[in-house]
Amino acid sequence: MSNKILTIDQGTTSTRSILFNEKLDILEQYQCEYPLIYPKDGWVEIDPSVLLSSVNKTTSKFKDIPLSKVAITNQRETTIVWDRKTEQPIYNAIVWQDRRTSAYCDSIKSKEVEQLITSKTGLLLDPYFSATKIRWILDNVDGALQKAKNGELCFGTIDTYLMFKLSNGKIFKTDYTNASRTLLFNIKTLRWDQELLDLFDIPISMMPEAVPSDDNFGDINFSNNPSINAVMGDQHAALFGQNCLKAGQMKSTYGTGCFLMLNTGDKPIYSTDGLLTTLAFHWNGDCHYAIEGSIYSAGTIVQWLRDGLKLINESRDCEKYLDPNFQTNNVIFTPAFNGLGAPFWNSRIRASFDGITRDTSKEDLVTASLASISYQTKEIVDCLLNIGIEINELKIDGGMSVNKWFQKHLATTINKNVLIPSNTESTALGVTIMSLMNAELSDVDIFNGISFNKVEPDADLKGYVDEDNKKWRNNLLKKLNPSPSS
Repeated sequence: MSNKILTIDQGTTSTRSILFNEKLDILEQYQCEYPLIYPKDGWVEIDPSVLLSSVNKTTSKFKDIPLSKVAITNQRETTIVWDRKTEQPIYNAIVWQDRRTSAYCDSIKSKEVEQLITSKTGLLLDPYFSATKIRWILDNVDGALQKAKNGELCFGTIDTYLMFKLSNGKIFKTDYTNASRTLLFNIKTLRWDQELLDLFDIPISMMPEAVPSDDNFGDINFSNNPSINAVMGDQHAALFGQNCLKAGQMKSTYGTGCFLMLNTGDKPIYSTDGLLTTLAFHWNGDCHYAIEGSIYSAGTIVQWLRDGLKLINESRDCEKYLDPNFQTNNVIFTPAFNGLGAPFWNSRIRASFDGITRDTSKEDLVTASLASISYQTKEIVDCLLNIGIEINELKIDGGMSVNKWFQKHLATTINKNVLIPSNTESTALGVTIMSLMNAELSDVDIFNGISFNKVEPDADLKGYVDEDNKKWRNNLLKKLNPSPSS
């Protein structure tokens, strides 16, 4: 009987549970989508019971199967706070995209505070990260603050919450990669930082135990009580799954958002251009660091074209309406449904189409929308080039990476070869590989089975793409820095 690894891939809008063997063959998989909640402008939530139901539904087929190990990868900064006794959340999960704490960030912002945060966490003071979300829950849920002071509340990113629920409260842990996205974890000491906890007035009693990504996290309540032996945030798992294990290797994942991450080896590298410094993963006793550019909207744009504007029936229909010569008919799309992430970090700007005329077509709108994803990526790539990082190629994965139009447009925009792996689900693949290697279940070099398709820039269309990108950027800068008379 082959060894079987169950991998739970818990994303922003769906959960997938995948059964792998030791050769990384997918034996079975199930997916369950669920809706996001938008209570107010800039607010994004998930009902924790709905999220947990999606996990239970997708894992139910595997609960009676003899499993060797379990691996978990998850959306990162999304925040859940629950009652330690009742084990029930006291508020909806606040999603990483949520911007409700913008005013709070402004209220505590100073040069000293920003320097403190960046020096210890590698991150920026921004609503994106978990600490400000915890603070909001403590300030706005009746009785929460007192319960926190009494040690009655637990905080977790999604990995922590799932492990807690799947073990009936026995596991209260997180891995270093997820901890590094909270604004509360020191990426040099690899510990929760009391000075940061004091800054946000968050009791350390709320925090889970932080351990390496390949730790033995504990057993879950399936029939044979398999243990969890690999946990990583989704982007870190994708970096691992793309075999970016050495300094200088880079990937970009196009899921709900876009996350470009470059392995910087055993030392953190800091950027002054709005990029983040973070843990890549902690594996086999060694800590690897990364530099990251986070973009809020990628696959979200396609979902909006489908569900919001009804311009397409299915996500895969996009390619039918994309201009083969990358022509947008002077339509410009600003992809800022909930503000902009790196390198701009602006919470208040919102999405818009510009340049629409009477002859604007569906094709123009769809083409401009997807072009904006390439242009956002170029902003990140340019920031890396500005700090002296040499880039020869970009590995991409995620749902959008299978779109051939997007592959070519992206390669042409950044003027680099784009590599697409044979298995574009690098997130689930990465944490599964770590689990197999950790458990010594595979006797083959499992990275050898990953091949890549190379897409080169289109030299004939590069001039047009560069000009369109320039228009897009100038339009964005005007929105970010409006003149006093406007």
